[in-house]
Amino acid sequence: MRTLLILVFSSLFLVVHSQESPLLRFTIVSPLAIPAQPLSVDLTGVDYNQDRGNLVLFQKVGDKMLKVPCQLDLSGSPRLWFMPLHATGKGEKIEFELIRKEGVAEADMMTVRTDRDNIILSAGDKEVLKYRHSMIEAPEGTNPLYRRKGAYIHPLYSPSGKILTAIQPVDHWHHYGIWNPWTRVRIGNRTVDFWNLAEGQGTVKHSGILSTFSGPLFSGFKVYHEHVDFTAPGEDKTVLDETWDVRAWSVNLYGQPAWLMDFTSTLSCATDSAIELSAYRYGGGIGFRATGEWTRYNSTVLTSEGRTRKDADSSLARWCCLEGATGQGERSGVVFMSHPANRAHPEPMRVWPEDAAGGRGDLFFEFCPVRQKPWMLYPGKEYVLRYRLIVFDGQMDPQLIDKLWQSFAFPPVAVSLK
Repeated sequence: MRTLLILVFSSLFLVVHSQESPLLRFTIVSPLAIPAQPLSVDLTGVDYNQDRGNLVLFQKVGDKMLKVPCQLDLSGSPRLWFMPLHATGKGEKIEFELIRKEGVAEADMMTVRTDRDNIILSAGDKEVLKYRHSMIEAPEGTNPLYRRKGAYIHPLYSPSGKILTAIQPVDHWHHYGIWNPWTRVRIGNRTVDFWNLAEGQGTVKHSGILSTFSGPLFSGFKVYHEHVDFTAPGEDKTVLDETWDVRAWSVNLYGQPAWLMDFTSTLSCATDSAIELSAYRYGGGIGFRATGEWTRYNSTVLTSEGRTRKDADSSLARWCCLEGATGQGERSGVVFMSHPANRAHPEPMRVWPEDAAGGRGDLFFEFCPVRQKPWMLYPGKEYVLRYRLIVFDGQMDPQLIDKLWQSFAFPPVAVSLK
């Protein structure tokens, strides 16, 4: 089903909560039963200026108009993000109205703060993740080339506070939580490895915080990374620019608290000529080194196509769910979702075999868009990869995951009624 939700502007909406003229009226209609989750509506043509008051969204529930958390997003075309007050039944129509109202703005429930080492995203008093922006040295006694100037996420926490990522594990010192260096990059007549740091050919480094933002619905950041070539003639040279746009929401999926995280990587050449991201079994996309608690004995892998850890590697998928033990009788997990607009979607994956890490079966996962074919990048163009993560405690129903992927892949469509 290619359209999960339809947003329809309605001129028949009954205003019972305010005499002020509405800025926008719309409805949502869902062909699927889905839990409450972030939705957005295009505000192009709407006067969203808040100098004369804050934007306030109301949802019609029975014969009442109830306030709905919302957040303005001006990072691209203007959009209003909102979270319906309840799950949406199949075919159910829900009506909304947007007004401008004087008064105190909604409190920022999702917050961001920056310290000397990290950008920290939090939901209330719970940390969601940390993004490292400062240098981290190589583990003592190892090759100094394993040092890295940030550009990774660790820790990623579950809603109950369990750490789900690992960095600098003894079997792969160059693994860093959630990260995505390219392994084989062809630049002219040279091929540079940015993944295996000990090769000394290149690295990825954090080079700037572009923005951070908090709000009642989501918090996040935009950062700039450089792929630096150590083998270039003369001085080290940046050959590939990248921005990360990372956003986190707190959601409730039919009574199951979860973090929803959107991860967008935008790539562009920093060279005057095209470069090739050569085909290889891992590199780029989005990589995940799971907590060392997860082994072959207490963790599982399930893809959208029904594959498990035994046969997921090199297969294609829309989503992949990884979960494992995080304490006595407790489990947590992460769902990685690939967007249909991504290169090579449904996306090839790298999933470590069960005998990885000396037979322990530690867990590594990656969506790898160059696993099967090379990817040419040309100067003056941008290349975007979009992923959504659902971070949870307990276990996640595959049918629910599929519905959540549908809502990520095919977002609401706004249709104006003249």
